[in-house]
Amino acid sequence: MARPSQPLLSRAMIARAALELIEEEGPQALKMRSLAERLGVRGASLYHHVASKDDLLDAASELINEEIDLRPLQDPQWRDGLAEYARGYRRVYLRYPNVIALVARRRVEADKALRGYDALLATLIRAGCTPDRAAETAAAFDYLVLGSALETFAAGFTRTPSGYRPDYPALADSLESSDARPGGLASLDDRGFELGLRLILDGLAAQLAAS
Repeated sequence: MARPSQPLLSRAMIARAALELIEEEGPQALKMRSLAERLGVRGASLYHHVASKDDLLDAASELINEEIDLRPLQDPQWRDGLAEYARGYRRVYLRYPNVIALVARRRVEADKALRGYDALLATLIRAGCTPDRAAETAAAFDYLVLGSALETFAAGFTRTPSGYRPDYPALADSLESSDARPGGLASLDDRGFELGLRLILDGLAAQLAAS
């Protein structure tokens, strides 16, 4: 039997190509025709695997969620496990900033995403959270990770720190002080994330100790 002249399509293959297209050319580039050209197939063949553009985004979201390592959530030291999980979660999202901007507000339907939330909530409950407090803490993790992946703080300030004087003295002082830290302004977002993570974990530990 003759072999096909091109690789057989799959939902995962199409989703991976969509991820690459969006990250290389921006969200506006995601069109079925462009995706078919990238894969070297006819546009109609894509619809055997993805029903619509929305379905394609669901498939892309599933691929991203598959990269998030849930193993740290099994750490018996819940604080260490949650910290490592959050850092890994953020690293994955930072690899796909354009895609995350498209999928962040979508309903959570993908099995891998649901399993991730279930594992996170189970860890929080084992740590001593009530189910409602676990949900609130999981939401706080999401705000921190998604927010830090979607928008960088440091990149918004395009002047040199001294360029904000004399009109914005506190801003100039803060940016100058941050620039003097190891890594300079380039590390400000990472340090801000670590501070936010530490505040969440410290607050959770204090609440658990008081309960």
